Amino acid sequence: MELKVPPVLVFLSFGLIMYLVGLFLPVGYFDFFGRFLLAKILVVLAGFMGLVSVYQFFKRKTSVDPMHPEKVNQLVTSGLYKYSRNPMYLALLMVLLGFGLYLGNAFNTLVAAGFVAYMNRFQIIPEERILLAKFGNKFKSYQIATRRWF
Repeated sequence: MELKVPPVLVFLSFGLIMYLVGLFLPVGYFDFFGRFLLAKILVVLAGFMGLVSVYQFFKRKTSVDPMHPEKVNQLVTSGLYKYSRNPMYLALLMVLLGFGLYLGNAFNTLVAAGFVAYMNRFQIIPEERILLAKFGNKFKSYQIATRRWF
């Protein structure tokens, strides 16, 4: 399963699971003042973060293909990447959290946690293994200085 499923497809699958949880498991329903506004803010911030992080890769003329991290020819460690090693995946998580808020089912936080676990195991760890082999100590130093998600 490592690097076999495109992250966007994983994201959409977990979004569908969230929708189904909200539809068929009304037990965890919650509501609070500003819930929809907070959901919108998360999604807008996620969109901004995703666009900026992709732009940083294009600016450095390196690959953004998550299925083939070996194509990366430069290590991007500035901008958003100074604070998160995976701002593109963090943006996807933020959209899921915003969607979970919109749906208003507390169990969707568990689905979002499942997304993080899946991404760590089948996408991020394999990517990091390839980047460590390719960039050596430079990547190891980056791993020590910068957290995986935030």
